[in-house]
Amino acid sequence: MTEPTISQLQPMPGDWQRALAVVAHPDDLEYGCAAAIAAWTDAGREVSYVLATRGEAGIDTLDPARCGLLREREQRASAAVVGVSEVAFLDHADGVIEYGPALRRDIAAAIRRHRPELVITLNHRDTWGGTAWNTPDHVAVGRATLDAAGDAGNRWIFPELTEQGLQPWDGVRWVAVAGSASPTHAVDATPGLERAVRSLLEHRTYIEALTDEDPETYARTLLTGFAEETGKRFGNRPAVAFEVFPR
Repeated sequence: MTEPTISQLQPMPGDWQRALAVVAHPDDLEYGCAAAIAAWTDAGREVSYVLATRGEAGIDTLDPARCGLLREREQRASAAVVGVSEVAFLDHADGVIEYGPALRRDIAAAIRRHRPELVITLNHRDTWGGTAWNTPDHVAVGRATLDAAGDAGNRWIFPELTEQGLQPWDGVRWVAVAGSASPTHAVDATPGLERAVRSLLEHRTYIEALTDEDPETYARTLLTGFAEETGKRFGNRPAVAFEVFPR
């Protein structure tokens, strides 16, 4: 009996200069995606972050007003570790983000403002694969980002954005979804893995509320495990996987 063939992941497209990452919460990008971002900024590419919320409902023992400010600071510090200096927050309510025109408009505005060729988001499907249920915020933001990549290029959708000086941008060539159970492409995580660990560690308050494990052990074990497992489909190199939707 022969062993099943493991389908191989393709290298991510490399002919781009600007990327915009759009996710729901602080730390969404750090759970597995930051190693790729570190590699890209090392290569001189521009990456900016847009977060729908400040993660204010994420820590049970902290009042949302205090928690949101703390998690914003941690996110900015985390982004800086991997070479990202521009981090914006859309101020949707954590935990109850609604998919719909308002969210699409906000993300389309960000895309018009940043004019990226590559847009990055997080898993938009109901599960992480199997029965591991996804959160409503991830589903709403991921789906809205995929839709907003098209909205941004159509002057007749959200015409008020044009009136505000945000001209249509039809230059998004790919939307790359991290955390997908159906990845198609990958990035070698080796150059950025150590910084990815440090980047996740900047979310120390959240991690300490999440687990009793030593934060560094937790972050290193988690990210290394993800990267090595993905690497089985990428030439046995530690890797970050994406499901890529060309446009």
